[in-house]
Amino acid sequence: MAKVITLGEMLLRLSTETGQRLRKAYNLEVNYGGAEVNVAIALSLYGHDTRFVTRLPNNLLTDGMLNYLESYKVDTSYICFGGERIGSYFVEVGAGNRSSKVVYDRKYSSVSEWDKSEIDFSEFLKGQDVLHISGITPAISKAAAELTVELVKEAKSHGLFVSFDCNFREKLWTIEDARKTFKRILPYVDICSCGELDLKYIFNYDVDAKLSDALQLANLYEQLLDDFPNIVALYSTKRNQISSSHNTLIGYYYINNTLYMSNEVNMDHIIDRVGGGDAFSSSVLHGYLSKWEAQNIVEFATTAAALKHTIKGDANLVTENEVMDLMANGTKISR
Repeated sequence: MAKVITLGEMLLRLSTETGQRLRKAYNLEVNYGGAEVNVAIALSLYGHDTRFVTRLPNNLLTDGMLNYLESYKVDTSYICFGGERIGSYFVEVGAGNRSSKVVYDRKYSSVSEWDKSEIDFSEFLKGQDVLHISGITPAISKAAAELTVELVKEAKSHGLFVSFDCNFREKLWTIEDARKTFKRILPYVDICSCGELDLKYIFNYDVDAKLSDALQLANLYEQLLDDFPNIVALYSTKRNQISSSHNTLIGYYYINNTLYMSNEVNMDHIIDRVGGGDAFSSSVLHGYLSKWEAQNIVEFATTAAALKHTIKGDANLVTENEVMDLMANGTKISR
């Protein structure tokens, strides 16, 4: 198994009960989250040696976050302490035809004020095999963007395999700012999560309306690889939202000039869809590091993402065997 390091912002998540509006909520459920946190936990449960790096204030809420990470065997020894605020977000859980909504409270958080001059990259990258980051971290602030760019450069100079999830969040920054920053990051990336909308609107690649969805995606991936030939694999999902509690999901994985597509998975009793993309990313990365066949990777990752929709909280708390069991046997009771 690999030694994987992730870096990003760890968040306090406060969620309503299903059916309750944020403007009328008097009780909120507390969870912890963050894209890179979710990937670190999922990969740890798959058997990898994972390390999470962030910056947090030194207070009781941080103690709870550290306990959460350590309970899933994620190494917290390189977490920095500084600043005064933990980033948070509020989730109004959707139901039926009403979609879920998210409100961020991340301004002036510890990570947003984290300057790259405070970090010894060589120290926490030493001995690691893989770096995973997302496009959410550079969206937090200009300082975080500079830190992220410097991190991928340092990781590559130390010989690490770099995994990047574009994960564009329009509530955090503009398409123009994302485009500029992603183009600075992608020359150092080996495997990348990038969807059709990212390719159309962030990278401005040409779209051929006559092509099917799969051929369209393959065509867009070819255009991205023309600009960034260093990338060895790309992946994404396509979701069809029938209602807030009923979606379908298809996974895509592109490698060696070939697009692989999963079977469509029906998810008709969704408990929590937050973190579904991170579940897919961590599972693709696990399959790649395990040297599986491409079709097995995309089927495994799509099944894992579907399982995440049955679990409260941000992280996908499943093992490889549980995903494999669902792929092989469906939803019958395991004995």
